[in-house]
Parts: sequence; C-alpha cells; structure tokens
Amino acid sequence: MWFFIFLIVGYIIWSIGLYLLFPKAGIESWKGLVPFYNMGVLARMVGRSPYWALWLLFPIVNIFYYSSLVIDEVRSFGKYSFGESVLAVLFGPIYTIYLAMDKKAKFLGPAITQEKTFRTQLAEAHAAGNTKLIRQLEAKNVYKKSPAREWVESIIFAVFAASFIRMFLIEAFVIPTSSMEGSLLVGDFLFVSKANYGIRTPMTILAVPLLHNRIPVLNVESYLKKPSLPYFRLPALQSIQRNTPFVFNWPVGDSVYIMPDRSYTAGQVRRIPGLANMLHGSHLVVRPIDKKDHYIKRCVGLPGDTLQVIDNQLYINGDAQKNPEKMQLAYSIQSGTGQINDLLLDRLHINVSDRMGPSIYNLNKEQVIALQQEGLEVQIINPEANDVFPHDKAHYGSWTVSNYGPIYIPKKGVTVDLTMNNLALYRRLIHDYEHNDLEVVNGQILVNGTPATNYTFNQDYYWAMGDNRHNSEDSRMWGFVPEDHVVGKPLFIWFSTKNGSIRNGINWNRLFTSANKD
Repeated sequence: MWFFIFLIVGYIIWSIGLYLLFPKAGIESWKGLVPFYNMGVLARMVGRSPYWALWLLFPIVNIFYYSSLVIDEVRSFGKYSFGESVLAVLFGPIYTIYLAMDKKAKFLGPAITQEKTFRTQLAEAHAAGNTKLIRQLEAKNVYKKSPAREWVESIIFAVFAASFIRMFLIEAFVIPTSSMEGSLLVGDFLFVSKANYGIRTPMTILAVPLLHNRIPVLNVESYLKKPSLPYFRLPALQSIQRNTPFVFNWPVGDSVYIMPDRSYTAGQVRRIPGLANMLHGSHLVVRPIDKKDHYIKRCVGLPGDTLQVIDNQLYINGDAQKNPEKMQLAYSIQSGTGQINDLLLDRLHINVSDRMGPSIYNLNKEQVIALQQEGLEVQIINPEANDVFPHDKAHYGSWTVSNYGPIYIPKKGVTVDLTMNNLALYRRLIHDYEHNDLEVVNGQILVNGTPATNYTFNQDYYWAMGDNRHNSEDSRMWGFVPEDHVVGKPLFIWFSTKNGSIRNGINWNRLFTSANKD
C-alpha cells in the first residue's frame, strides 16, 4: 500500500509541475492536471508520439521509459549537462517544478525533433563538403559529449542495466555450504529467476549496486535502511512446487552477529552455551527482509500441509514422500585397518570437508553400497536431540532432525487455535513476520492487546529442508519461510568448482545442467 502511495504522491507532484511548465511550451496548463492524458501531452512536447507514454503503465520497463522521458523534458528547455540529466531522473517531479519556476529556462522546441534536425543538417553538410557549415554546426553542437562523459555514461548504463537485471529478472548465486550436497554442491554457481514466483520489488532502495548486504574488505553493510518501500510482489508465472529447490531470505536473519565464515542469530547466541564468548566484540546487525542472507533449500512443505519426519523419512499429510535421489545422511565408516583410503573417498565423490567427526561422513545410498562392497563397515548415525525449532523443550523436547513433528504449515486465511502448548510454533510468525504485538499476561495470550484463542494468518508459509539431512541448517532449526521472503527459482548451474575452490578443479559434468535436481 505504501508503495502505491509513494507513486501516487510522486505523480501528483509531477502533474503540478507540468501544470506550471506547459504554458512555457505554449500548452494549456490544465492539460498538466489530467491523469494519464498529461503524460501523452508531455511525450508530444518532447517530440514523441503520445502513445509512447503508454509504456509507463508496464511494470519494470517503465523505469527506462520514465528516465528517457524526463531527460527529454529537461533537454527541451536547454538542460543538456550530465548533472542536469541525473537530477531529472532522480528527482523528476520536483525538478519539473524547478524548471517551471526557473525564469532562465526557455522552451527550445521538442528535444527529439531538435536533435534529429541537427543530425540531418550535419550529415547533409558533410555530404556536400560544406566545411564552413560544418564548423558552424559543430560550434553550437550541444549534443557532443566529451570522451570522459561518454565513458561515465557507458559505465552508469552498464551498472544500471546489470543492477536492473539482478534486481528484477535473474541473479547469480553460489552454493557456499553443503546443506544441499548430493543435489547442489559447494562451489556450484547458479542463475536464479526472480520472475517465476513473482518479482518482488525492492524494499531497500539505497544500496551499493550489485552487492547484496556487505561491502568486501570494509566489512560494513552495503545499504541504508531508510528510506524504504513496503513489500510488494508482481503476479507469479508459477507457484512453488513441492520438492523443488527455491531461494529465499533467511527468515531469522534479521538480527545477526557476522563472522567471516557465517552469521549467527541473536536467538542462537542466547541458546547456545559459549557462543556469546566466541562472538565477543562483534556487533549486532539488524537487517530488513530483502537484505537478509540468501539461502537455497528444497521446499518440502507447502501452505496448509502437515509435516512430520519419522526415522529420517519425510511425511506430508500422513503420506511418505519420495526422497531426493542423492539425499544424504550421517554414517560412521569403520575399516579393519583403522584407515580409510582418501583416494576411495575421492573416487566416490564423498566430501571429506563435510564430515561431522573423524569417521562420520554424510553419504547417499549409492555411496553407502559402494563402501560396503569395498569391505568397510557403514552404520547410520542419528544425531541426538539438539537445538531444533521451536526451541521449546518443555513441549517439544523429543523433536530431533531425524524425528520431527507433526507440525502444521500455515496458509493464508486459515485460522489456528492458540494455546500455551503451541504458541512457540507461531510466536515469531505473529509478532515478527505479520507485525502484531504479542504477549502473555497471567497465562493469557494477547494479540494487539486483545485476548486471543486463535489467529488467522495473513500470508502463506513454506517449509525448507536441505538434501544433506543431517548437516543442514534449515526449517527444522529456525522454522517457517514466509512468502514475502521468497526470492526465486534456481534455473541452471553455469559453473562449478570442486569443493568450492578453483584450485581443486572444475566439475565439467555439472556445467549448464539443471539446478532443479531430484
């Protein structure tokens, strides 16, 4: 809603500016106040077809057409400098009022027509060999740009175009951890489509181009939290399908302590003994939704599903689900000699850096069978109960990564009962993701100060799990993925390094393969 208010206010200011500016061009002032029609009049004023202004109604492409229109607007009044063009793009509505109030600004004619006429005259002079006329025209050539300006404009356009593509269409990602190992590997470089699940318009609008949330070397955030825009998403091309990988902003990553290798949430610092001492001296960083770290996992639970894990087998609504083909679990490997051949592990593509102990490795079924055929003893290891969501040992103390749930995944518009027994499951959703005041007073749950025995959700939620089931920090650790945190759909792997380092070689067989692996 605030996004539309921002656009409407900007358009009203622009219309007022056109009301004041049009008389300078011999156009009746009232035409500047007629919605939509005034854009067609402006397009004609700068030398374009009135129908050209219709492009302003199309999301995303209208950014380019708006920029072109306001630059042509100021050029029609003799403002040709680079700085004036930048001001026009950044502050178009306000700059229009300034232009109308500037007594020195005179209407020189439609900018497009003026430039075409000049180019034609110059071309004819060259064709006729009229050096005198060429010199006269070149002397008053306001369209000629210095080499420095040509370079600057080219760089700005390249950065703008790349930022535009990254922001709205496709972004490159790299897999940093082994949580999807087996399907997506450490060192895989992916292209992710932001259009498939609906383009999410930027919320943080002042940021260093082409950087997500940190400036390398300086190790500071790469954006300003204000001003900002509210969440808004364009219509999706498709819905998120169960058991497909997807990219999202880490839901609990709004308050984090940042270390060189990873980030820790404020909640982890409170719950995990000794972590606060390790992070001593680090500062808490608070991030908006679109600047939280990116995660990629498999969407195993959709809105309205009931999910449960029993002995590492996933169940949705009571039905056992097909496991990913390369799903990994933790296994203990023992040999008669006490030594495990590293060459054997490498041949079987077992990630040694991902092991969870001296002899505990994350393996898929094929690797388990191959090791057993080599005479090694391989035994599954189920991690003990640990710090799993919802971090309420009184009510959910028996839950582990191998035996988890059942848990209901909220769906927009669905109402659930709220009790002290299940409040831990939905507290963060109600308070942090849907921005309600929530407190418990004398054993009674209050939502926005009103006693609540149930709650109706305002958006859909998803459940994400890694294919490396015993070594994945996923929804079992931090809970639901809100719809407003969804970033996009992985398309394909365009490059892949072995174990995340080019020094280890390139996974040639993975180049230009689908990122949606079962």
